[in-house]
Amino acid sequence: MKGFILAVAAGAIAFALMLQILPDSMIAFSGGTQQLILLALFVGVVNAVVKPVVNLLSIPISFLTLGLAGFVINAALLLGVAYLAQNFAQLDLTIGGWPTSGMTADTILGAVVASMVLSVITTAVGLVVRD
Repeated sequence: MKGFILAVAAGAIAFALMLQILPDSMIAFSGGTQQLILLALFVGVVNAVVKPVVNLLSIPISFLTLGLAGFVINAALLLGVAYLAQNFAQLDLTIGGWPTSGMTADTILGAVVASMVLSVITTAVGLVVRD
C-alpha cells in the first residue's frame, strides 16, 4: 500500500512537471492539485492493472519491432487515461485535442511525445522517491 501511494504521488509530480514542459497544444490540463492527484490515481491504476496485461499480450509484436511497440502501448494507455478522466471523472485533460475533438495526427504525436516525457520524468522521480 505504501508503494502504491508513493507511486501515485510520484505520478502526480511527474504529471505536473510534464504539463510545465510540454505546450498546451500537445497536452492540456485545467485543474488544481486535487484533480492532479485524482489524475495520478487514474494513471496508477491503469499502470498497475491494464499495462501488465497489455504488455504480456504484445510480446510477439515487441519482438518484431525490437521493443518500439512499447511507445505505442504507452501512448495508447495515456489516451485511455485521458478518455477516462474526461468522461468518468469530469477532469479536463486533453492530448492533442483528444477526446474532445477526435483523433488527429496531433493527437498521436502528442500522445507519443507525452508518454516518452512522462516515462523519463517518472523514472527520475522514482529514483529520488524510493519506497
